[in-house]
Amino acid sequence: MFKPNYFLLVAAAFVLLAVFTSHIYFKLAWAWFALSFFTVSLAYLLNKPTIFRKRSDGTVPFYIRWVFMPFLWSTQLYNSWARSNDPVPALQKIDDGIYLARRLFPSDIHAIKSENISGVLDVTAEFSSLNWMALQSNIDYLNIPILDHSVPTDTQIQRALNWIHTHKKNGRSVVVHCALGRGRSVFMVAAYLLSQYPEAKPKEIMNKIREIRSTVRLNNKQFKHLNKAFENKSLVVHNSAWVIANPVAGKRQWEAEKDEILKLLSGYYNLTVKTTTPEVNGTELAKQALKASPDLVIACGGDGTVTEVATALVGTKVKLGIIPFGTANALSHALCGTMSKVASTETICLNIIDGCEQRIDTATCNDELMLLLAGVGFEQQMIEKADREKKNSSGQIAYLQGLWEAISQNDIHTFKISLNDDDAFEIETPSLTIANASPVTTLLAQGKGVPDIEDGELDLTWLDPERMQILNLAELAMLGLSNDETDESGKQNDSGVFHRNAQKVRVDISQIGHYVIDGETREADYLEVTVQPKSLSVVVPEAALK
Repeated sequence: MFKPNYFLLVAAAFVLLAVFTSHIYFKLAWAWFALSFFTVSLAYLLNKPTIFRKRSDGTVPFYIRWVFMPFLWSTQLYNSWARSNDPVPALQKIDDGIYLARRLFPSDIHAIKSENISGVLDVTAEFSSLNWMALQSNIDYLNIPILDHSVPTDTQIQRALNWIHTHKKNGRSVVVHCALGRGRSVFMVAAYLLSQYPEAKPKEIMNKIREIRSTVRLNNKQFKHLNKAFENKSLVVHNSAWVIANPVAGKRQWEAEKDEILKLLSGYYNLTVKTTTPEVNGTELAKQALKASPDLVIACGGDGTVTEVATALVGTKVKLGIIPFGTANALSHALCGTMSKVASTETICLNIIDGCEQRIDTATCNDELMLLLAGVGFEQQMIEKADREKKNSSGQIAYLQGLWEAISQNDIHTFKISLNDDDAFEIETPSLTIANASPVTTLLAQGKGVPDIEDGELDLTWLDPERMQILNLAELAMLGLSNDETDESGKQNDSGVFHRNAQKVRVDISQIGHYVIDGETREADYLEVTVQPKSLSVVVPEAALK
């Protein structure tokens, strides 16, 4: 059985040759060979197929090919010998619309066209693919990089299942290939067939494939992984998705990005696309979606649109994907990190396709869904002052201007608060926020660092009215990077910031009579906020998971 240590041994042999060779050019050559095989061994030991930097169009950068040239030469020589002695054709039909193949070359184009194949799934990490665009073959191409003899991740399996199934449902045929059409590609074809024939067992499917292509062989690790995925019931196609878009969000960004978004997503999902109107909001459309039992509902818009869609999905198993088009996009920022603010449309869509499910807390505020936070004082004044006209002209700077105006006024309010139905206590403050989640940039919610969207608790933050509010904001910015302890009163050490946690909060705000929830203004004499732990599934990049 193949082991990564083999490459380490080869690298060590070349190191010895470099040490004991006197000629400088041979020394450099052996050192190059050693570096190539050592780097490949690291890729295998760490299971990092991305080390080859294979692009989405199937090309491998020149500098990567240069570094790995010794390894690629040896692999090419072995594969050439194996192909010349291969008793099976380069390409074979395994099931309706499903083909297996070894690495494809221009000589295989005729066979692909004759079989009416319109999709190529390439599961190699190390080789450049044919340039399908240049060949004008009208072929959809997808690369899911997997190291030879290795197993795909669960995310890669799901991506392959969805992609293959979407092409097949549209009446198109797909070929899956690796280097020799014996291992990695066989795994993916077997996984797909198991998703379509749930009564069959992995061994039965492998026998079926082997009857057609006698050279297939999964190693023990690959077969165990396939069997485990089957037993865990994870070999299921999840490719039904609704896209609910707000056409006016982000200066009508949907109109500009629609074609690219649908092109990127349609290869993996059967899409139903709906847009909100003044009469029909995201909640109503999401309720329609639930009747169709989709796997995923994607909200395209600002935080308001996301909240509307999430309102219908809370308490269900349907996942929420987010394509942020708004001004703040605070929930996306809180879930996916700072880079979500500058991510391209392609990156955002790929994060949905390859993303992982995360179950997060939500909350109700006066019987209304709250994903982020409710606030009175500075937060509420900031939102009120940053009206639509200012946001359209200045973007997020409008919020900073609104916050500065609120700080300049520094209106002090008295609130009576009850936590978890305990006895009420009274505070005086210019700012009170009750947060389920927030990005680090929402300073007014950082009373004890960034609120945890999975801890089953709400975070209350309020400010000392007797300190300069600029100092309080500076302290909040520092707290957003730390997790300092509070004293018995909830005060953060000697700062002007107070913080408490609770599952349920009731606040008498009759002195003000209005508040803000997730960026929207409301009127009431009290706030009653209750957390709903792990009540919503969202799709986030794997890197964003804790």
